[in-house]
Amino acid sequence: DIQQDTSPQQVLSDALLQAMRVVLRHPQLDAAFKDLVLTMPSETYIAEQLSVVDPQRIHQTREMMRTQIAIQLKEVWIWAFENHNTPGAYEPNAVSSGRRALKSLALTYLCLADAKTHESTWHQTALHTYKHANNMTDRSNALSALVNCGADCAQEALQHFHSTYQKEDLVLDKWFALQAGAIDRDGQGIHRVRKLMNHPDFHLHNPNRARSLISTFCHANPNAFHRVDAAGYVFWAERVIEIDAFNHQVAARLARAMDRWRKLAEPYRSAAHEAIQRVAASNQLSNDVLEVVLRSLEE
Repeated sequence: DIQQDTSPQQVLSDALLQAMRVVLRHPQLDAAFKDLVLTMPSETYIAEQLSVVDPQRIHQTREMMRTQIAIQLKEVWIWAFENHNTPGAYEPNAVSSGRRALKSLALTYLCLADAKTHESTWHQTALHTYKHANNMTDRSNALSALVNCGADCAQEALQHFHSTYQKEDLVLDKWFALQAGAIDRDGQGIHRVRKLMNHPDFHLHNPNRARSLISTFCHANPNAFHRVDAAGYVFWAERVIEIDAFNHQVAARLARAMDRWRKLAEPYRSAAHEAIQRVAASNQLSNDVLEVVLRSLEE
């Protein structure tokens, strides 16, 4: 339900926003259902529904929608955050899980609203939630809200998370993945990923660590990966060739990030094609990777 001929700030109709408001405050709908209904489809999912894909246009349009939802429904997001606590010890049951999910969604939108209106009240609330969470779900969700809205205090939380969990490999994988998949609000996403590759705790030969950073960036962050200057595709080609030298399976999975390159709009399509050709022309490719890139070029 997108209005025609609207300003960038007003892309969703008042009727749709009111429907979302009704769902959020409905007393007979459970929290998990509300979270499911009110969570926007990912950019990757949206791209899969289109015959021609302009990744940046998808991102910009979706962000305008999210911003409108965040700002115009702010009062009900505050209500959702304040009324879906899960006091006491952590309980991994369906009801508590749904309440945590809806509260997290509310916090994400409230942090976005603050970022767009140059406020910081909810950024500080998210930081407090992060620091005082009694479970990893709430802590990770609060950290994600801060990182993805570009809050000034996000770096403080990231540093705290790293220092707290740097000896726990699976949790540290989440730390790398969160940053690799974060919304690229300043065009520096790829540079942050390259910088993280030089982090003392990043090891390219560790499959889980490589997937958490590099595969997340290439597979799950279209906003940062699909750049007009093709820097994301250059990075992809470099990493596929590099990783294939010692782990064919991880490299082949990474190579599939370009499976749908033919659906891309220009200039992305030509740049992606060139990057795939570069990989295909590389000497000593494994059969696993060669099969992926040749099939991609032939389809």
